[in-house]
Amino acid sequence: MPLTLPLLDETTAGESRSAGTFQFDTANPTVREIIRLRVQQEVARFNAAEYEVFQGLVQPEESERVLNGVRTRPVLDWQKQFAKAITAFKGNGFLVLLDDRQITDLDETLHLTAQSKITFLRLVPLIGG
Repeated sequence: MPLTLPLLDETTAGESRSAGTFQFDTANPTVREIIRLRVQQEVARFNAAEYEVFQGLVQPEESERVLNGVRTRPVLDWQKQFAKAITAFKGNGFLVLLDDRQITDLDETLHLTAQSKITFLRLVPLIGG
């Protein structure tokens, strides 16, 4: 039974914004599956739209944003973005919280309900250290 939930992006600096609403095919995905679904949908939305700034989980490489000194609108590859997102998760670039509980294992099976709250907490480095 499909389940539709909003995802939230927060930073340790206190910023908060909606990452959008996502449909899950199962109520028991893993964190890896949630990240994959999010990245696939964000990249598909970006590639189909006309806006220039990518507002996804991880930013594209500079080479994907600028070609030969001329600003071009890239077509993003979701698989590259997914690999970057997994690397960022493993390197503590962001945390995933389910109902305010940190999930540390990419392959942990989660149990989602219509009331579940999924938050991606982006870690902001300290200034000067």
